[in-house]
Amino acid sequence: MYRLYSILLMAVLCNACQSTVEKIVWQDEFDYTGLPDSTKWSYDVGAHGWGNNELQLYTKADSMNVQVKDGFLHITARYDSSNHPSFTSARLTSKKKGDWKYGKIEVRAKLPTGRGIWPAIWMLPTDWVYGGWPHSGEIDIMEYVGFEKDSLFGTVHTGAYNHVMQTHKGEDIYLPNVADTFRVYQLKWSEKMIQIGVDNHYFFEFANEHDGSAAWPFDQAFHLLLNVAVGGNWGGKHGVDTSIFPQTLVIDYVRIYQ
Repeated sequence: MYRLYSILLMAVLCNACQSTVEKIVWQDEFDYTGLPDSTKWSYDVGAHGWGNNELQLYTKADSMNVQVKDGFLHITARYDSSNHPSFTSARLTSKKKGDWKYGKIEVRAKLPTGRGIWPAIWMLPTDWVYGGWPHSGEIDIMEYVGFEKDSLFGTVHTGAYNHVMQTHKGEDIYLPNVADTFRVYQLKWSEKMIQIGVDNHYFFEFANEHDGSAAWPFDQAFHLLLNVAVGGNWGGKHGVDTSIFPQTLVIDYVRIYQ
């Protein structure tokens, strides 16, 4: 009887554990060749500075700027002085193809580097429930500027906390020569807190203050963006070294857990 009770108790405990296991709900392993999977990714296109006085033209489905090969996604910023604009790159978005409220995001990637480069892995609201930027929020899982080659940045922006007002919330982490190897960039997001990390070290936390959408607009669906910017207010703070190009953000996988 005792043995039977023990077995039943173990079964109940196992079922309880399984109910809390995170499962992949969306992913791209880039195990194909060509342009990114159009059922998962779209493109933001243009050369209007993107609110930060950036220099690049984001192209659409141009294999010179984006392609999948050898099991990796490559987003490449290029320089050609004979063109206008001189810089081209790509900005992928999962909007309306991958949108989530809460969960965990992991992106394994190797960063481009050099003065003037500004890659990012980040999120924007899909339906802008609380109005335009910054009122509906922004989550920057990973930002890197080439002139600070040993640092990563994780940040959130909201109506109350944003870089225009110089009230944005975020942290940086010192990682010597961070762009020399693949790392896993991570976000944990619940109704209580946002946590941003790298290689399972979560270096930034932003808690829900329960003080309205100005402080916490993160109760709506967001989508993922992957891009390499050139120059801009931050990335170009110390100019752009044109000799470094082309520069490529290489992504091994994107995995969303809930």
